[in-house]
Amino acid sequence: MGKLLATLVVAGTASWGALALWFKFSAGRLPKLLAITLWMAFSLAVLIASWQGRITLSLLTFVAGFAALLLWWRQLKPSNNRLWNDEVAQMVTGTVTGSHVTLRNVRNFEWRSRNDYTQRWETRDYDLDRLRSVDMILSYWAGPVVAHTLVSFGFDDGEYVVFSVEIRRQKELQHFSQIGGFFKRYELSIVAADERDVIRVRSNVRGEDDYLYRVQMPTAQMRSLLLAYMDAANRLVETPRFYNTITGNCTTIVYQMVSHIIGGLPLSYRLLLSGYLPEYVYAIGGLDQRYPLEELRARGRIGERARQADRSATFSADIRRGIPELAPKG
Repeated sequence: MGKLLATLVVAGTASWGALALWFKFSAGRLPKLLAITLWMAFSLAVLIASWQGRITLSLLTFVAGFAALLLWWRQLKPSNNRLWNDEVAQMVTGTVTGSHVTLRNVRNFEWRSRNDYTQRWETRDYDLDRLRSVDMILSYWAGPVVAHTLVSFGFDDGEYVVFSVEIRRQKELQHFSQIGGFFKRYELSIVAADERDVIRVRSNVRGEDDYLYRVQMPTAQMRSLLLAYMDAANRLVETPRFYNTITGNCTTIVYQMVSHIIGGLPLSYRLLLSGYLPEYVYAIGGLDQRYPLEELRARGRIGERARQADRSATFSADIRRGIPELAPKG
């Protein structure tokens, strides 16, 4: 039993260490492979020693080696100073004066293809007294289980601003890895964007499957959520943070903000399997209960409408056609 336990502990920890070195050892490909080879050879030598009966000595030796690896791991700090992809090159920040919010670096790109676009970063003002709606947008890019979560705030003058919690991808890291998200591979970013930018790039350019749901939320909580996004974005500018596939992603961070505002929200596996987030929000009464969820899903599928609207000046209104308005309050 002692040998079996030692084998499981060393093998699991060795695997974690190998992945950590693969994703974060940045001295070059050859030194990285050498570091992983040496680490695995060291771990194998410890296992062989434990199988030969020297369990205590071998485990103490492994603990010392793993401690050295953890010391290197703890020295890896997030940064805002890297060569970022254009769509996350700027960080949104905001200030509040009375009921007026000013957001700087609101993204409003003109997308023609994945690699052909006109960059625009704008400063926009919003009046919280005119805030009227919160919509949840799910963009499915890897089957029914995984979706990207966006939250759109609508105002009575027809303006919308969308917040999106995203990885801040570096130019040399073009491919997203969910496993890498456990190993400090990406920094975290909060993007504020025009709907015509952030929805259209997903539905029209990348070919993702997008759904829009109107969220039932009191006006005071809408305001609090928008300000929570702004505060979180301001903190990221001051104190960068690593993205984490479970604890710091596009869904769990939104859950943490909403839970802080509302309180008492239950935990659920659907917060991790973000494609099932509409089921979770519907179950807690956050979506229109007059309709079954399947009808809300069907009427909220906006991909085709977004492709038809494309560069329309009334893009936001066009994609909402056919989605039932929420019942009047009271």
